[in-house]
Amino acid sequence: MPLSAIDAVRAALAHLGAETTSPQWLDRPETIGSACDLPFSGLNPDQADSAARVALMPLFPNGGIDVIAQSANGRKKAVLIADMDSTFVTGETLDDLAAHAGLKDHIAAITARAMNGELDFRTALTERVGLLKDLPEATIDATYAELRFTPGGRATVMTMRAQGASTVLISGGFLPFASRVAEACGFDRVFANDLIIKNGKLTGQVADPILDRDSKRATLFSTAAEKGVGLEATLAVGDGANDLPMIQAAGLGVAFHGKPTVVAGARAALNFADLTGLLFAQGYHRDEFVTD
Repeated sequence: MPLSAIDAVRAALAHLGAETTSPQWLDRPETIGSACDLPFSGLNPDQADSAARVALMPLFPNGGIDVIAQSANGRKKAVLIADMDSTFVTGETLDDLAAHAGLKDHIAAITARAMNGELDFRTALTERVGLLKDLPEATIDATYAELRFTPGGRATVMTMRAQGASTVLISGGFLPFASRVAEACGFDRVFANDLIIKNGKLTGQVADPILDRDSKRATLFSTAAEKGVGLEATLAVGDGANDLPMIQAAGLGVAFHGKPTVVAGARAALNFADLTGLLFAQGYHRDEFVTD
């Protein structure tokens, strides 16, 4: 991030009557993907967010920089609730599983519409799984072996856990994938839907109850209550329409490389950073990251 970008934001905030102090680099300024805190007073976060984006537009006409303006109080969160598909892993596991049945393009088109809020999640889920009837159970392991983890995921989870946060992976996808992703990334708990399997083959059915957008939001509330904290101390992150209720309810709700409807409805968005952007948004310095 060039220093000229920081100067442009400071000038824009000053024009609106805000006062800023010296920038605090959370990562080295010469580093690709660097992060900077710019403390300010005299404006609310929404005003500052808008002013910063306008100021950066001429410098980054094609994007490339994320802006999250927020109160400095309570930035480090005590609860993390995270989506899996297209968030902690780079793809959609159901679509990848469908590739083994030669149906990836067809099922991916349904997934895209569901994740953008154009289709009812439950209906779309049962339709897609139904198309996979009689797929061998062994394809689950083959699909998992092909998964790619989003950079920064494990560092985000382990860093927050080191500070005492409760971490939950919650997915409208499936437990055979989510349980292993959660273990690999270090989550405390995992919730997901489950596929019904008989005689070594998928039956084309999902076990009840189906975990959906309401389940994700409810898990945010219940985890905060168990932790004994208010919603302002929670962080929720996801990319799809079924993540939006929990994102909107959280103290810091982040659309991560999200679908258009999710970015539009979320208070904060990371469109360019990897998952360590969640740590920078909480004020963590790169030196505080837990990477083992």
